[in-house]
Amino acid sequence: MNTARESVILLADDGTPVGTADKYAVHTASTPLHLAFSCHVVNDRGEVLVTRRALTKATWPGVWTNSFCGHPAPDESFEAAIARRASRELGITVQRIECVLPDFRYRAVDASGIVENEICPVYRAHTADVINPAADEVAEWEWVDEGALRRSVAATPFAFSPWLGLQLEALPVEVLPG
Repeated sequence: MNTARESVILLADDGTPVGTADKYAVHTASTPLHLAFSCHVVNDRGEVLVTRRALTKATWPGVWTNSFCGHPAPDESFEAAIARRASRELGITVQRIECVLPDFRYRAVDASGIVENEICPVYRAHTADVINPAADEVAEWEWVDEGALRRSVAATPFAFSPWLGLQLEALPVEVLPG
């Protein structure tokens, strides 16, 4: 398990940075608005990687979601944060990182009462690597067709993270495979 302390960037309602806080202390029933990112990884076949969150995750354990998410550290670019989290969570390197939904923002409450409250640009990245996930992050993973993913989320939204459903609603069809 990763025990290193991470900071998140706290934001005003207009997206202006107003400070930092410990990542693990900030995610509560009253989580303040903070900066994050989501990344959808695609392969050479045009498939999208979905992951099932580890059962030990504090929020939304065991649900299927996009490839990975994270928080840029203070003074860290989104690209560097995405590369760092791709390596940490999935054991992969990513290339061709592209922002596909720059203004994504959401607030969701987990069954445990913990709130996610993020301005969370959405990225697409490519990998040719074999997935080697960290057990404390990912329980399962699957390469899927984007259309099949959209149909699955529409049919069984409870099995997927709320942010994935919201992202798919906001993204034009076939933007993920690139």
